[in-house]
Amino acid sequence: MRSDGNDSARRKSSGVDLATLVGLVVAFGGILGGLVLEGGRVADVTQITAAMIVIGGTAGAVMVTTPLPILIAAVKKSTRVLWDSTVRPEPMIEQLLRYAKEARKGGLISLESELEKIPDPFLRKGLTLAVDGADLEDVRRILEAEIATTEQRGEAEAKVFEAAGGYSPTIGIIGAVLGLIQVMKHLEDIEKVGHGIAVAFVATVYGVALANLVLLPIGSKLKSRLQQLIQLRELTLEGLMSIAEGMNPNVMRSKLEAYANEAGGRKRKSEAKIASVPNSRVA
Repeated sequence: MRSDGNDSARRKSSGVDLATLVGLVVAFGGILGGLVLEGGRVADVTQITAAMIVIGGTAGAVMVTTPLPILIAAVKKSTRVLWDSTVRPEPMIEQLLRYAKEARKGGLISLESELEKIPDPFLRKGLTLAVDGADLEDVRRILEAEIATTEQRGEAEAKVFEAAGGYSPTIGIIGAVLGLIQVMKHLEDIEKVGHGIAVAFVATVYGVALANLVLLPIGSKLKSRLQQLIQLRELTLEGLMSIAEGMNPNVMRSKLEAYANEAGGRKRKSEAKIASVPNSRVA
């Protein structure tokens, strides 16, 4: 199975992502709590047929628009959203500095014994190329191409959930219309009409809730984690180039720490810009 280049980080991270878990509890708890406070019951919004229409319709629409390999990869990736896989640059910087010190003492060839011990395939590939004496420009081009491929694949996986979040509310409206069609068959009984209309609109609730509480947030979290991974790989690339050039470890530390801080600043500005744009996907 192909790795996404962050296996080592995931092995070190086994805790639950509290932000995701608490967010889901607060979102659903707030909505259902508000329903109960208004005199409703949870049973009022529990409709198997509505769930079948919304979930089945959304899944089918996504299957039609998404290549199967990307769809499978996206579903697998979504199961990791509940687990904390925050990527921090500090451990990678320390690892790169250790390699730099060893290379300064014994040359790049002295790192050959370390290659099989490296769990991160991206770092292992780059260091292998450097140890084998590949031209630095070729090494940079190869690794930059791999970074671009990883970013494209990650974006495609996140867009699966964004697309699903776009379809879900519309499918919910379709479910509501189907319910209203059934209601129209019993206009002679006003009590059944009122109950039927209420039940019919449950599908709309399911569609909007599924989009805004589950699908779109998953897509956003996958993009956020992808950005962290890309930043880590870019930092790793700069570190590998510095090692191959024989840069002084102290100078290299300053360079990588400055790069990590700059990347973090760019990320915060990007997130703030995204947060300032209203979500117009669901009207």
